[in-house]
Amino acid sequence: MMNNGNSGPVLRCEDISLKFGSINALSNMTFNVNKGEIVSIIGPNGAGKTSVINTITGFYRPSGGSIYFKDKNITGLPPHKICVHGIARTFQNIELFRGLSVLENLLAARHIYLKSNLLSCCLYFGFAQKKEIEAREVVEDIIDFLEMEAIRKQEVGILPYGQRKRVELGRALALEPEIIFLDEPTAGMNVEEKEDMVRFILDVNEDRGTTIVLVEHDMDMIMDISDKVIVFDFGIKIAEGLPHEIKSDNKVIKAYLGEK
Repeated sequence: MMNNGNSGPVLRCEDISLKFGSINALSNMTFNVNKGEIVSIIGPNGAGKTSVINTITGFYRPSGGSIYFKDKNITGLPPHKICVHGIARTFQNIELFRGLSVLENLLAARHIYLKSNLLSCCLYFGFAQKKEIEAREVVEDIIDFLEMEAIRKQEVGILPYGQRKRVELGRALALEPEIIFLDEPTAGMNVEEKEDMVRFILDVNEDRGTTIVLVEHDMDMIMDISDKVIVFDFGIKIAEGLPHEIKSDNKVIKAYLGEK
């Protein structure tokens, strides 16, 4: 198990609701994520798992409720401002610049830190030069960390699916986040690719101290690596607890794992 029991909630979601017309995608959703945890969100298709990630990361604006990151209210902030606060994510459907190399994709993620005036950019000195050097150092460290040296110059669009998933994780890490949301990080992978991704997730959590929230359908993986599991059904939280508690919860068995 991962880093459990540290300095309390880094993320608080309080009574989050999300409506699309007459459809309630999320209803009074309340949960906390503690610093250093690996928290997994599970539930049937359409349960609201991706919707809650989209709401926290600014892609959807909640219809009600509040979201706090390190006690700062981030409810309704746009995605680029969410990133600046130390929150990153990956997507269920890979969102990368397919015509750019692995290195270029990772550098592109650093753009929020590359703010400088026109003169320093043109003459390449001072702040602009310092920030570009920092960006290169961060990106090189990620390439080494995720074992992507052999593909660093390859166009992302021609890479196998599993490697593209790894690049997307790297792009999230390039933001140097305190918390990462992973939306189905192992979906569509073969066994070897899945084992590699699980290893990287654990390393990100343990070696970098990054809090992780993931949506995933692989129940063996969920039960093996999670500190806490939250279960959604029809946009409502029906259970929350330790993996072994969730595995034996009758509501979860009925809604997601299937009747015994």
